[in-house]
Formats: sequence, structure tokens, C-alpha cells
Amino acid sequence: MFPACPGSAACSACNATRRKGHVSQLDRRTPVAHQIRGIFNAPDAVEAQRLLNVALKDWQVSHPQLSAWSEKNLPKGFAVFDLPEGHRVRMRTTNGLERLNKALKRRTRVATLIPSTNSCLRPVSALLAEQDGQWITAKIYLTMKP
Repeated sequence: MFPACPGSAACSACNATRRKGHVSQLDRRTPVAHQIRGIFNAPDAVEAQRLLNVALKDWQVSHPQLSAWSEKNLPKGFAVFDLPEGHRVRMRTTNGLERLNKALKRRTRVATLIPSTNSCLRPVSALLAEQDGQWITAKIYLTMKP
């Protein structure tokens, strides 16, 4: 069934050899994600800037586009260091919005055929009104008192 040549595309031994040299995109992305997380987990903005400068030196050769983008955009996120330490994680994540978006998708997928905009707005508006009520009466997510 397979040709005798071990260099053919169908040869599993050759495919395994080719895969050994391949580094997946996820494997390349993981160290970068750890560096970015380390930058934003720094104790203050000065240390975050120092860690960013170290990372930029690493990325200039291996990821030049990321380096240029990070140099321009990551310092904008350093505004979170002006907040009290207990608020930083909650202010720099979007977990609440992601949860709300999943709930909206779940409600709108139930109705496979939505005849008009108004019929779509009813369940979405009901969910948002319910969420607003929960946010008003629930435990305080952030207290800005000293």
C-alpha cells in the first residue's frame, strides 16, 4: 500500500520526524503569555515598565510585530497600577462581561428563527434588566472607600 521510499508523504516514520521539528503556534505563544502576565502581576508601574523593557528586547528578534504593538499599547494598561492593589485584578479582567455575553448567546440561540429585531430585543432586554437588578442588590464588587 505504501511506497518503499521512507521519504514519501504517506510514511508515518517520516511524518513523525517532520513533526519533531515543528513547534506549534500555541507552544510559541505560551512563553509570551507568561511574560505579559508577569508584567501585569508586577507590584508597581515602575517594575512593570522594567519587565516590559526586558520582554521587548526578547521579542524584537523573535516577534517584531508583537514587540512594536506591545511597546505602543501595553503601557496604556499600566493605569491599573494607580488603583488600590485589591482592585487591580478585577479591573484588568473582563470576566463579568464574558459571563454576561455567554448568557446572552445562550438566550438568543434558543430561538432558532427570530422574526424581527423586537422579538430579539425582548429576551435580551429581560436578561440585561435581571442582571442590572443583581448588580444593584448583590455584594459590592469594588468598594472605593480607603
